[in-house]
Order: sequence, then C-alpha cells, then structure tokens
Amino acid sequence: MSNIPEIFGSNVFNQKVMQELLPKETFKALKKTLEDGTPLKLDVANQVAHAMKDWAISKGATHFTHWFQPLTGITAEKHDSFISPNADGGIIMEFSGKELVKGEPDASSFPSGGHRATFEARGYTVWDPTSYAFIKDHSLCIPTAFCSYTGEALDKKTPLLRSMEILSREAIRVLNLFGNTSVKHVATTVGPEQEYFLVDEKLYSQRKDLRMTGRTLFGAKPSKGQEMDDQYFAAIKPRIVKFMEDLNNELWSLGILSKTEHNEVAPAQHEMAPIFSTTNLSADQNQLTMEIMKKVAGRHGLVCLLHEKPFAGLNGSGKHNNWSMSTNEGENLLEPGDTPAKNAQFLLFLTAVIKAVDENQDLLRISVASAGNDHRLGANEAPPAIISMYVGDELQAVLESIKNGTPYDDKTKQKMTIGVDVLPPIPKDSTDRNRTSPFAFTGNKFEFRSCGSSLSISGPNTTLNAIVADVLKQFADELGAAKDFDGALQTLIRREITAHWRIVFNGNGYDAGWISEAERRGLLNLKTLPDAMGEYLKPKNVKLFTELGVYTEQEMKSHYDIKLEKYCQVLNIEVETMLEMINKDILPASFKYMSAVGETAARIKAVVGGAKCASEAALLAKLDGLTDALAAKAEELSRKHLAAKQQSDIMACAKAYAADVIPAMAEARAVADEIEPLIGEDCKPFPSYEDLLFRI
Repeated sequence: MSNIPEIFGSNVFNQKVMQELLPKETFKALKKTLEDGTPLKLDVANQVAHAMKDWAISKGATHFTHWFQPLTGITAEKHDSFISPNADGGIIMEFSGKELVKGEPDASSFPSGGHRATFEARGYTVWDPTSYAFIKDHSLCIPTAFCSYTGEALDKKTPLLRSMEILSREAIRVLNLFGNTSVKHVATTVGPEQEYFLVDEKLYSQRKDLRMTGRTLFGAKPSKGQEMDDQYFAAIKPRIVKFMEDLNNELWSLGILSKTEHNEVAPAQHEMAPIFSTTNLSADQNQLTMEIMKKVAGRHGLVCLLHEKPFAGLNGSGKHNNWSMSTNEGENLLEPGDTPAKNAQFLLFLTAVIKAVDENQDLLRISVASAGNDHRLGANEAPPAIISMYVGDELQAVLESIKNGTPYDDKTKQKMTIGVDVLPPIPKDSTDRNRTSPFAFTGNKFEFRSCGSSLSISGPNTTLNAIVADVLKQFADELGAAKDFDGALQTLIRREITAHWRIVFNGNGYDAGWISEAERRGLLNLKTLPDAMGEYLKPKNVKLFTELGVYTEQEMKSHYDIKLEKYCQVLNIEVETMLEMINKDILPASFKYMSAVGETAARIKAVVGGAKCASEAALLAKLDGLTDALAAKAEELSRKHLAAKQQSDIMACAKAYAADVIPAMAEARAVADEIEPLIGEDCKPFPSYEDLLFRI
C-alpha cells in the first residue's frame, strides 16, 4: 500500500517546496504575485527558475516545457533540455527566469479560425504562476497561457484567467456593499467529475471506428446491456482495481485530489471525482487527468475511452462541473448563512446566477457543444439540450414566497423579508438530486451537468464566470447608487426572480412534455452544434464578452470558425471510417458467411437427397436483401457526404452534416446492426458490443 501523504504532490513545485528551496524574500515576492497578481520581477524569476531547475533535476527531469492548452481542446508541449555548452566542450545545466516566464513556440499549425495566415507563426507562452509546475515523465512542465504576436488569446487558459479576475472584481464590489471591506479576492472553484469507459486493448485494436473516431459507428445491441442496473456502484473487477490504484498514485503524485472512484451505470463505465480546486488549477488538472487515464490504461492492456457516446443504446459519459464562488477568507458565497445579513447576501448571489443562466442559455449551450456531446445531450443519462435550473423544493418555496409576496410558512402566515428574516435551514442535498437538470443547485454549489467527458472545462467555466460577473456588475451598479440599500436589495431580488422564473424547473427533463413546456416558457432548444453556434456572434453576446474583456470580437470570430470546422472534420472522419468499414469489413463478412451457408446447404442436399434446406434458404434471402440495402445506404451516405463537403460556407457545411449526413449515417448503421447478429462468429468482421463491454 502506498504512503499517500508522502506521495501526494511529490512531483509538484508547490508552495511547500518553494518555501523550502527559495530565499525568504524571494518566496515572499512570489507569494505576493500568487495572491495579489503583482508582476514578477526578473531577478525573482531567475531565483525561482534556478530553484525549480535544481528540484526538477533531482526528480530525474532532463527537459523543461511550457505546457499549454491550445484551441484543439487538448494540451501541447515543446521540450527543451536544460543542457548548455561550456567553454571546455562539456555542458552545464541552465534554466533562466526568461525561459521560465516566456517561451516562443511555433503557432502556425494551431487552430485560429483562419484569421491568421500560416506565415504569421509567432506565438508566445507566458507562465501562469497560480498553477504549479510539475514533473511529467522526464520533463518539468510549466503551465502557461498562449497568445499570438498581436496579443490575441490562442488558448483556453487566457480567457479563463481573464474571466476569473473579472468575476473577482465584481463580486468584491457586491461584498463591499454588504459591509465586507476586508475581502481581497473571490475565486471560483470547480470539482469536475470525470466519466470514462475501459475496454480491452486487443479488442480495441480490431475496431477501426474506435481507433479513428473514439466511438463505435456500428454495433448491435447485446443480449444484456445496463437494464439490470447491476453495474452501478457494483464491486469493481480486479483488473480495473489495479488500473485505479495505479491511476490514483499518478494523480496524487501530481497533487490532483482524486477522491472518489466507482463503477458507473453502463457496463465497462467508471467515474473519478476530485476534491474542489480553484478553477484554473482544476482545469489544468482535469486535462492532466484525461491524459494520465489513457497512459495508465495502456500499462494494463486497456484503452480509456473519453468520447461522450462510445456505445449506442448505453449511457454516455459526461463531466459534471461542480461550480461555486469563495472568498479568500473562506466564505462560500453560494452557501446559505445563519443570519439575516448572510442570507440576504446569499440570495443576491443566487439571484445573480439565476439571471445569468436565463439570459445566457445560448452561451452555456455553446460552451458544451461538440459533435460527440450532441449524441449525449437529451439521452437517458444526460440532461436535455434545453438549459434550465433545479433549485430543490425548499429553496424554490423560499424564492416563490419572495416573488409572490406570499407567506413562506402557512402556519405563521409570515412573509419573507430579505435582510430581516432568517432563512429556514437548507441543508446540502435537502431534496433528491435531479440528474435530468443541466444546472442543478446542490446545497452550496451548482452542478453544470451538460459538459461532455472529453471536453476541456476551461470553456464552460470561462462562460459561467463571465455571465455571472456581468450580472454582478449590474447589481453592484444599481445597489451602489441606491440611497436605501435594504429597500433596493429587496426590490432587486424580487424583480429579478420574477423576471427569470421561467428558467427554474424542478421536474423531469426527460419527460416528453418538458419540450413543449420549455417552448411555452420561451426557453431555447438548441439541439445541435450548428444550432447553438448560430447564436454565438449575436450582438448581445459580443457585447457581453468584449465589454468585460474576456474575449475580443476577433477571438470570438475565431472560436466560431474553429468550432464549426472541428464539427465538420469530426463528421468527415466518421463518415469516411463508416464507408470504409461497410465496404471492407461488413459487406465482405456478409458475402463470406452467405457463401459458407450456401456451401453447407449444397453439401446437405448432396448427402440427403431431396432436402429442402429451408432455414438456410431463408437466412440467405434475408442476408442478401440486407446486404443490398446496406450497399444502397452506403451509396446514399456517400452522396450526401460529398454534397456537405462541397459547401463553401462553414456553417452551411455543418448544417448539411447535421440535417442530411447524420440521419444517413443512422440509416446505414441500422441495416448493418441488423446484419451483425445473423453472421456466425467465425465470419464476424470485428469484436461485438458483448466482447467490448463484458470481456475485461
């Protein structure tokens, strides 16, 4: 058994290590940068770099890299060794403050939405000292932001840091109005639950669709799926236990607070949940977690699937983004208090979130949109594409009493007065969790359940921080100008709860009636990525992001093009893979099996004179009809695919894939999946769902 306290953070250049290795004044200056955001002087950076280099070398590192998050959604790194030549032909190990603070990787091949020419290659990586450096393999990894020569953000970290700073500024303004003048910083915190599948590596290697797209494009429903509910929280298989033990050791050594592990609902599906961290640190660590999951799985002869819907008919995988706001004094701003003043403050921040989510349903949906997540949202394990908020029965009753001016408790016949009355106790998880809600209040945080499992959480949290900061700014402006703060507060909360009541929904998001009810309320139902992206560049969204300084308009245009382009690229790869599997695997397997059945029937007739072989003839006729149908569906898919690719406009291309190509893919798959159970084991073209899900 590992010594967890000894392992935890052993590969991280954290504050404990800094305090041990840095001169007292240097550590003090660095800590001021970490806490207050003051610029780091070059002499301090040089001393930090020297200590960091010596520590990394003592851990076996030979190289360093600026580790960043380009708009690909994964991480990037370029490694340089510590070695420098000296005069006598030998080497010395060097690492300067300049190398720590700034790097210059080639930016030409990273996504920019076509707004930078290939020859405009210069990009800069800039150290984010609030996210600790760490050792991975043989390299010192330095978390950095990534921007262009002209200052545009080319990554996901830069806007996230901007949004965190803006939210902190506006939240402090609100807290000051409540008399809290000592607060220096408000941080958003996140705990992202990570779902994933594990399959056998040998079986994975025989599935072209898994290798090329991360999901199965074909697969008949197995005789047993998840209908018995015997996988969820069940005893973990020994092979998976070994994987999880190995994974935990890796994560703990990197200071990642891996807390919970269990089997999920679907066969071969599992979940890991960490303890909350500051949002940018949590985003970095989640990117690392996904990378390490894949690496550790390989050691155990397994493959980790992070696609949102790797298996049709089974639960997909999400990443539940548990989000809250806390002050540097340790106060959670989304936790009800035990005094009238604290409850008034809680209700204002809660109201800000309600207003932000209602007014920016489109931006939240856009932040989780992807080709993979489109398969998952609205399925039976995920929230619908319609954004709504769950607040629980007790809190809803409190909000209704404020909105309607009616008594909260019928026994006392007393109306709820903000800032005067104490709220009734609202313990964590006071009501059932609503897994159908995209955005659920769970006691002292909101769980944004729409995030896909492969998604970087930087994007959704940038959006969430920004829209809440925008509302807090409005509230601070209004309340700061009021002569009667308590009266203005009461009026504001009641007005905004009333105006945005439509977004509160505690019911069943899977119910078919919710779609029509949501439409009646005026809520958006953006079913596909093209639907969502059609809202992105609307004036109100550009105004919000640009006035706050989270994105420039140019950056937003880049994101628009990049998201649509990636969507089309993913669908292009899936269609090409599907057609190849039909023509090279499924149809030949069908022909081979039909030939074998025909030969068997002929032998039987030769041996048994007058034998009719009716069952063989019926099977051959059925397979013959299905193979003809599949060949025709493949031709139709190919035509629609070509038509989509020929669209000159990226949105038109994406819409063609969504409206025409994806339905054609579903039709081809339906025929192929009907063929699969009819083919004998010796002729099947690739491992089945049964093989993948139950042979670990």
